[in-house]
Amino acid sequence: MKHIYLCLWSTLLVQCLHAQHHIVSTAEALNKALKEATPGDTVVMADKVWTDTEIRFYAEGAPGKHIVLKAETPGGVILNGTSRLIMAGKYLHTEGLWFREGNTEGKPVITFRKNKEEPAFYSRVTNCAVTDYNPDDRSLQYQWVELWGQHNRVDHCTFSGKTNQGPVLIVGLKDNKINLENHHRIDNNLFGHRPPLGANGGETIRVGTSHTSLESSRTVVEENLFERCNGEVEIISNKSCDNMYRNNLFIESEGGLVLRHGNRCLVEGNIFLGNRKPHTGGIRVINEGHIVQNNLLAGLTGDGFRSPLVIMNGVPDGPLNRYNQVKDVTIQHNTFINCAPLELGAGSDEERTSTPVNTIFANNLFYTENSENIFRVLDDISGICFSGNKVQGPAEISVKGVDPVELSWKNLEVYPIPLSDSLLVAEPSARPVRTDITGTVRTRTRAGAVIPGNEKVPLALRIRPGVTWMPEKKPDTPDAEVPEALKVVKVAPGRNTLEKAVKKAGDHTVLQLEKGIYEIDKGMAVTDKITIRGTGSSETVIRPAKGSTPDYFFRVAHGKALTLKGVALDAGKEAPVKYGIISPTVPGSLAYRLIIDDVYFHGFTQKTGAIFKAYKGTFADTIRITNSRLENSQRGLNLSYEKDDKGKYNAAVIAIRNTLFKNLGQFAIYYYRGGNDESTVGGQLDIDHCVFYNVDNHEKGRMLRTRGIVYVNLSNSVIAGSPDIRHPAVLQGPKNRMTNMLIYKSGTVKLTGGAVSGTILHSDPLWKDTLNFDPGEGSPLKNAGTDKTDIGLLGNKDLR
Repeated sequence: MKHIYLCLWSTLLVQCLHAQHHIVSTAEALNKALKEATPGDTVVMADKVWTDTEIRFYAEGAPGKHIVLKAETPGGVILNGTSRLIMAGKYLHTEGLWFREGNTEGKPVITFRKNKEEPAFYSRVTNCAVTDYNPDDRSLQYQWVELWGQHNRVDHCTFSGKTNQGPVLIVGLKDNKINLENHHRIDNNLFGHRPPLGANGGETIRVGTSHTSLESSRTVVEENLFERCNGEVEIISNKSCDNMYRNNLFIESEGGLVLRHGNRCLVEGNIFLGNRKPHTGGIRVINEGHIVQNNLLAGLTGDGFRSPLVIMNGVPDGPLNRYNQVKDVTIQHNTFINCAPLELGAGSDEERTSTPVNTIFANNLFYTENSENIFRVLDDISGICFSGNKVQGPAEISVKGVDPVELSWKNLEVYPIPLSDSLLVAEPSARPVRTDITGTVRTRTRAGAVIPGNEKVPLALRIRPGVTWMPEKKPDTPDAEVPEALKVVKVAPGRNTLEKAVKKAGDHTVLQLEKGIYEIDKGMAVTDKITIRGTGSSETVIRPAKGSTPDYFFRVAHGKALTLKGVALDAGKEAPVKYGIISPTVPGSLAYRLIIDDVYFHGFTQKTGAIFKAYKGTFADTIRITNSRLENSQRGLNLSYEKDDKGKYNAAVIAIRNTLFKNLGQFAIYYYRGGNDESTVGGQLDIDHCVFYNVDNHEKGRMLRTRGIVYVNLSNSVIAGSPDIRHPAVLQGPKNRMTNMLIYKSGTVKLTGGAVSGTILHSDPLWKDTLNFDPGEGSPLKNAGTDKTDIGLLGNKDLR
C-alpha cells in the first residue's frame, strides 16, 4: 500500500513540474505564451489596463488539464480600445477579465472560434465582465459573446450597458455542422441593464437564427439574472430546437422569453417579476412541441407581444423567418399574480391566420385584483384545451376549463403562496409534472407552480449570478433629476455669460440664472448632465446677441441630459435662431434626456427650423415638457428623420403636460416610426392637459404627426383655432387613444386600425381670452377632465 501511495505522489509531482505558470504583461508575451501553452499550463495576465489587445487563445488542452488564461487579480485586468478575446481549440479556460468601455468596431468581444472551421470545444469563460463596450454609432452591429463549437460554457459573468445593435450573447449554429447539437451551457450570469434600442436587434440572448431554426442546439440557459433588459421585445430569442430555459430570474425587463423559431423547448422554473413597471413581459409561444411549466409571473403589465403569456397565430406554409403555427404545446402549472391579460391568438391578421392546435393549457393558477378578463382572445382558440385552471379575484372568465376559487394565501418575502390545498385539486395532464417550482416532489396534482403551503425558496431566487468581484456601478440612464447637495453656480445676465458657464459646467451642476437677459453668440453644447434654472419664463430671457446668428441655443450630447426650467428662449427677429434645442448631430450609441419645465419658446420662424430637432441615428430615452409655451414659430418638435422605414424612431417616451402650442405654421409634434418592426415598444407619446391653438391651419395640415408610433395617449386637451384643417391628427392602432378632449371648429381626429376614442366635446370652450386660455363662466372645460380638473391648461394648479 505504501508503494502505491509513493507512485501516486510521484505521478502528481511530475504533472505539477510539467505544468507551467506564466505571468505576462505585454500583448506580444501574452500571445506567445498562449501559443506555446500545453495541457495544464496557466497564463496569467498582469493587473493593468490593456489597450487594443487581441487575445488569440488558440490551444489544445486535455480532459482534466485545461489550459488556463486568467487575470492576476479577478477584475484587475481591464481591456479597452479594440481589445477582444478569440478562443479556438479544446479544453480552454478564461477567467477574471474585464472588458470595459471599448469598441471592437463590428467584431465580437469574445468568440469561441478562430474561423468557420476552427471553433472551440469543452471550453469556458467564467468570472469575466463586459460593460459599456459600445461603438459610437448604435446602428453598428456586433455581439459581445459568440458561442460556437460544442460543449462550451459561459458562467458567473456580468454583462451590462450594451447600447448598439446585436444581442449581448448568441449561440451560433450556422456555417459548420459541428455547431449543431452543441450542448452549450449559459448559467449563473448577470445580464444587467440594457436600455431600449429603438430598433430590432436588441436581444440579450439569441440561440440560433431563423435559417437554422429546425436544427437541434440542445443549449441550456439556466440560473441567470436578467435585470432591466429593455433592448427590445425579445430578451431571450429562441431560434433552434431542443433547448432548455430553466430557473432564470427576470426583474423589471421590458420584453420576454420568446420561442420565436424552433421546436421542442422546455421553459421551466423561471420567475418574472415586473413590479408593475411598464411593458414588462413574460413568455411568448410560437411553433411546436414546447413545454412551459412551473413558472411564476408576477406584476407584469405588458400587452401585445409583451403580455405575461402570449400564444401566437402562425403563417400557413410560411418561410422560416415568419411565424409557424403553435402545435402540440403544453402550458401547465404556472402561476400568474396580478398580471395584465394573457393574449391568445396574438398577431392575428391577414397573414397570420393559423390558429393554435392540439395545445394544452392546464392546471395554471391566477390571482388578480383586477376586474378585466384574464385573457385577451384575438382569434379562434378551439385548438387550445383548457382544464383545471383556477382564478381568484374579480376578473372576468370567458373560457371553459378556468374556474373561480376563493383561496387563503400566505405572503412570503417575494411572492404569496396558496394554502388551500383542496380547492386546487386538478387532473394530471398528458405530460405530468414531477415537481413544483421549488423542486419539491408533487404527490398530488394541484394547480399552480407552487405546492400549496410550500415555503421552500425556488432555485431562481437562490442564484448568485455574475462575477465574484463587483464592477463599479455606472448610472443606467442620463438621469436629469438633481440631488439637493450638488454644486450650484450663479450666472449673471449679460453677453456670453451663459455660454461660458455651460462650457465649464460639470456633471449635475445647476446653473442658477437671475432675472434679466442672457445673450449668446454661438450655440451651446451640453456635454454633461446639467440643469439651467431661471427665475421664471417671463423674467429670465435667453436670446441671440445683436449681429450673431447661432444655429441653435442648446445641443445635447449622447448620454447627457439637459434640464431647462424657468426661462424664455427668444429666437430673435432679424435673423432668428433656427432651432431652440437639438439632439446630437451624428449617430451615437447612448441615449440622451431632455426635461423642459416652465419654458417659453417663441420666434423660431425659419422655414425649415423647429423648436426642437432630433437628428437621424440619435435616441432620447425621455423628452418631458411641462408648464411651457411653444408659440409663434414654424414647427414644434421634429423627430421625423428615421426614414429608412426599418422600425427606428428617435425617442422612447415623449410626455407633454400643461403646455400650450400656439400659432405654429406647421406641426406641433412630428414623431415618426416607419416600417413594420414588431420588436420594439414602438414609441410612446403622452399628451395631457394641453392646448393646440392655430396650429398647421391648412386643409391637409396635421397638428400631430405620429405615423407608426405604437402608444399615443391624448387626454384632457383642447384643439381649436384651426378652422381650415380637416384632420388635426390621425390615430392608428388599438394603443392609440384619446379621451376627455375638446375639439372646436378644427376638423376631426381620424381613427384607424382600432384606435380608441372616449368622451369628445365639440362645443365652444368659452375661454376668457386666448392669452392664458382660462375657462370662462359656463365653459364646458370646467371639471370635465379624467382627473376631475378642467380640460386644457391647469394654470397654477397641481401641475404634476
